[in-house]
Amino acid sequence: MPGYGRVRAGQRGSFLMPHSEVPYRHDRRGMAKAPPSSGGSRGGSPSLQLVIIGVSGSGKSTVAALIASRTGCALAEGDDFHSPASIARMAAGHPLDDTVRAPWLAAIASWLSQRAARGECAVVSCSALRRAYRDVLRGAGQGVRMVHLAGPRELVAQRLAGRHGHFMPPELLASQYATLEPLAPDEPGITLDLTLQPTQLTDAILSAFCPMSPGGKGWGER
Repeated sequence: MPGYGRVRAGQRGSFLMPHSEVPYRHDRRGMAKAPPSSGGSRGGSPSLQLVIIGVSGSGKSTVAALIASRTGCALAEGDDFHSPASIARMAAGHPLDDTVRAPWLAAIASWLSQRAARGECAVVSCSALRRAYRDVLRGAGQGVRMVHLAGPRELVAQRLAGRHGHFMPPELLASQYATLEPLAPDEPGITLDLTLQPTQLTDAILSAFCPMSPGGKGWGER
């Protein structure tokens, strides 16, 4: 798949995209040490708040739900924070502008901040296509990390064509890809290949952010 090859990143996270880094300090084996999860903080470290980002149809909601089910972390769907007016606007084929999008991002950031204040781990799906949008979400706390599900537009378009009952029309996909700004090297997070199965993506995320044991178990995993 041109431009979306998979590479091995240390001993885990073998589905990381080529430009990705796991932005935590590393132990002598080169394995990332993530912030603690549910149950509060250890030694003053913040709880982990994951934001699964990407265009519509990238699999954000599915992966976020899998992470929450395996870890017990609080779960939120970014679409649920949209106002009825914003949903109607997108359903009519009109992308949101930054003025309309601002309260949506603020609401998601507030939800993350509340979880962080209680020392709870959390995961939320949110497009967060631009750096400026992600900066708003990172303002929720020091434990916020981004996971970008990236991949070819053609595949995502096929997924959207077969999806029913969602307000986002396939016609808006082009504008999303035009808006998309990949994670920069200084943004805490990882980029993963969305062509992988949701369970593979979940395994890679848990391994990247909590590699204390096989499959990422130990990060609040039940």
